[in-house]
Amino acid sequence: MEAWLMSLLAALALPQFGLTTVFVVALVSATLLPLGSEPAVFGLLKLNPELFWQAMFVATAGNTIGGAISWWMGYGAEVAYERMRHRKPMDLKVLQMLQRFGPKACLLAWLPAVGDPLCAVAGWLKLPFWPCVAYMAIGKFLRYLTMTSLLLWWFPGQIQAG
Repeated sequence: MEAWLMSLLAALALPQFGLTTVFVVALVSATLLPLGSEPAVFGLLKLNPELFWQAMFVATAGNTIGGAISWWMGYGAEVAYERMRHRKPMDLKVLQMLQRFGPKACLLAWLPAVGDPLCAVAGWLKLPFWPCVAYMAIGKFLRYLTMTSLLLWWFPGQIQAG
């Protein structure tokens, strides 16, 4: 069983690439593609616990850049919609609520299932880009810190590679 877990963690973390892999996986997982980056972060840290803070910051950076890409995708979709329809999109209560909260709504970008589309909706609503990115980064950093700390607490002990 331990050999199976060790090989799974090695495959998830891809230790020969380490932090670069965490960055790429975190970036891709923040787009609208259904992918979670926590297993890669957890696997890397099980093999290299000394990389805890570097992994937190690299994963946050990748995930935030992915959220920013989603913001721009939403912005571009809204601009295309306006050009095609020659009008503003319909008013929905959800959109009105997000506009009322403004960029602070992007703190919720860490939520499963709704967080990534929320970044795109923020772009669609043309919420200010840099404040949205700042709130995304805060929320995503707190998620990585919480989730990874809980996983490391739940599964203590270092696994030796190779």
